[in-house]
Amino acid sequence: MLAQRLQASNVKKFIPPRKRDSRKGDNGKVAVIGGSYMYHGAPVLSSLAALRSGTDLVYTCVPKVISEAVRAISPNLIVIPMVDYKLTRGSANKLLGQLPPDLDSATIGMGLSIADEEGLKNIVTSLSSQNVMLSLDASALVKYILPSVSGKKVVLTPHAGEFKRMFGEMPPTATTQRVKMVEKAAKENSVVILLKGSTDVITDGQRTFLNPKNLASMTVGGTGDVLSGLVAGLLTKNHNLLESSAAASFVNGLAGKASQRKNGLHIVATDLIDAIPAVMKLFDRVI
Repeated sequence: MLAQRLQASNVKKFIPPRKRDSRKGDNGKVAVIGGSYMYHGAPVLSSLAALRSGTDLVYTCVPKVISEAVRAISPNLIVIPMVDYKLTRGSANKLLGQLPPDLDSATIGMGLSIADEEGLKNIVTSLSSQNVMLSLDASALVKYILPSVSGKKVVLTPHAGEFKRMFGEMPPTATTQRVKMVEKAAKENSVVILLKGSTDVITDGQRTFLNPKNLASMTVGGTGDVLSGLVAGLLTKNHNLLESSAAASFVNGLAGKASQRKNGLHIVATDLIDAIPAVMKLFDRVI
């Protein structure tokens, strides 16, 4: 199959217009599940990115030990404290009872410490059964989760090392071979994969998009968390997992380019969040 390079004209088709008479909640409800004693910023970055993508409501689910610190970062966040320091079966079960029943999507794993793999499996299986679209990143990108996500509405967003951890092979540097490997993994596991890199590869095993970013500044920590929030946010608008993931990659890349133009090689992840509204305005339509 022929991989297609993403262009603004593609992405405009992937981001639906907003209804003029829509009400709060109509434009998306997202859960962000992540964070730990050490990594409190990752779920915040994802949450703010989801909000900036145009999502109406974002529920930021973090361990109780950091919940007050997370609340203090932004008044825009709806914070749900998780009972344990790390994800356990008990904290997963309690969280599932706290989440609103009408979520559109969730992104899981950013900065998350996992004490019990059954806790992660339980969250993924339960939300999938409720038709919640999922984006898995960072700590949630583990081989044992593959049976729980195969054939479900799930996007995986690994970098090369996480891809190897999940699928046992390191993606080649050469684009053609890299694409073939990612397509094979996506097809065999019936998921969408967004492999992050200087050129993002986004595929469901049937259709593939490439997003060359080539931004030396985007190695800074947190830009992947921003991407995860964009994926979850855009999933609430276009329920096509491949198209939403492609659009998120493109928006993330444009925000990175704007940040690098402004700050050179000295950007931080919050620079991308600040740049998202101007990027998203290119695709704004109201009907």
